[in-house]
Amino acid sequence: MGTIAMLINGEARYASNGATFERRNPLDGTVATTAPAATEADAVAAVEAAAAAFPAWSRTGPGERRALLLKVAQAIEAKAPALIAAMAAETGAAAPWAGFNVHLAAGMLQEAAGITTQIGGEMIPSDVPGSLALAVRRPAGVVLGIAPWNAPVILGVRAIATPLACGNTVVFKGSELSPATHGLIVEAFKDAGFPPGVVNFVTNAPADAASVVEAMVAHPALRRVNFTGSTRVGKLIALTCAKYLKPVVLELGGKAPLVVLDDADLDAVVNAAAFGAFANSGQICMSTERIVVDASIADAFVEKLAAKASKLPLGDPRKGPVVLGSVADASTVERCNALIDDALAQGAKLICGGKAENTLMPATLLDHVTPKMRIYHEESFGPVKPIVRVNGVEAAVRVANDNPYGLSAAVFGRDFARAWEVANRIDSGICHINGPTVHDEAQMPFGGVKDSGYGRFGGKAGIDAFTELRWITVQTTERHYPF
Repeated sequence: MGTIAMLINGEARYASNGATFERRNPLDGTVATTAPAATEADAVAAVEAAAAAFPAWSRTGPGERRALLLKVAQAIEAKAPALIAAMAAETGAAAPWAGFNVHLAAGMLQEAAGITTQIGGEMIPSDVPGSLALAVRRPAGVVLGIAPWNAPVILGVRAIATPLACGNTVVFKGSELSPATHGLIVEAFKDAGFPPGVVNFVTNAPADAASVVEAMVAHPALRRVNFTGSTRVGKLIALTCAKYLKPVVLELGGKAPLVVLDDADLDAVVNAAAFGAFANSGQICMSTERIVVDASIADAFVEKLAAKASKLPLGDPRKGPVVLGSVADASTVERCNALIDDALAQGAKLICGGKAENTLMPATLLDHVTPKMRIYHEESFGPVKPIVRVNGVEAAVRVANDNPYGLSAAVFGRDFARAWEVANRIDSGICHINGPTVHDEAQMPFGGVKDSGYGRFGGKAGIDAFTELRWITVQTTERHYPF
């Protein structure tokens, strides 16, 4: 993808000390991107550019903000070939997943454009005679958005679009694993005509991430943070934000259960399970991470799912269409291989796939997984999925909740009332009945509970996250005082 630049105050910028870092293709190790390794001073310059642009942008009318966001949606779609190529080069993503990223990101921008006129308030009855009391929302200020590499277009746009729609200015910190992909997103905002400083972009070497982020969070002008990524890093972000009393939205890891009740439509659940487990090689926060199936139908279900999973095309996404491309790096291979070894050593049965020798990892299913195995508890974040057999609804709910995460979940069953009851008992921010765990729509409140984070993206929840709620009164008559 070549060498990219940051964007600060509308101008292409490189690190003030000239430092760069490389992102290499996970399959062959060739250099995919060379990007600036921002210093703390560079990061602060981005925040200050956003702060200088905030007064004018916050007063920009909703119609103008809407028109610009719609232009970005068009620009993102026009960049689809470049974005698909960048994702393949930087993260090994398959073309269908990259194309879906572009499609959903454009929809998110259209939804953000629509909410510019929905940022309202309310009149609240006051006990003071003649007092007109209003609760109104106003832009918070400068927002720092931090997005990961695994769904880089979707999550990059999500980090930027709603804050802008609400009248905030943004500093977007690109992922170290997908700097060119994230740079193309920012390029689309610039192409659409956003004023200088409204959207800024910084990239950093992996070793500098903590110091660069803290330099921005510490700046008085920065008023909000949103982070999508691992629970481990999310906890560090939360600590930094707490240190400087900055509100943060955290969307973190997951161990999404897919519960298959004894009356489930097996063909429907097999299709949903294969998609939820193996889209983007299982590297999605909502990926199906534990398949919980009633023992009475388990044999038939496992046979059908294995037949489908074993036929999913695997290969280098740069050479043709595949479902499973490369995983992000060798550490994913090492982690997943270790999970397979541990499970097999303790009695699990390998149904399809198996250990990988490189970052082309096949769809892998492990049956008869139990709590004593690591993969029962740990997020694989790869195409290796455990099947847990249970007896009855109570056991299914207990297993679904038997982990510290709570982002997405799914329940399959023909008895809608029973499936609804099970869904209500699962501890997760999102649950789909007779649908896959991987499902996102721009207007929905998206986020998790427990170790999957807090706060919500999307629709009205996004407005709440990226605005300040103020109480303003107007005394319309003479007011009487006690002295």
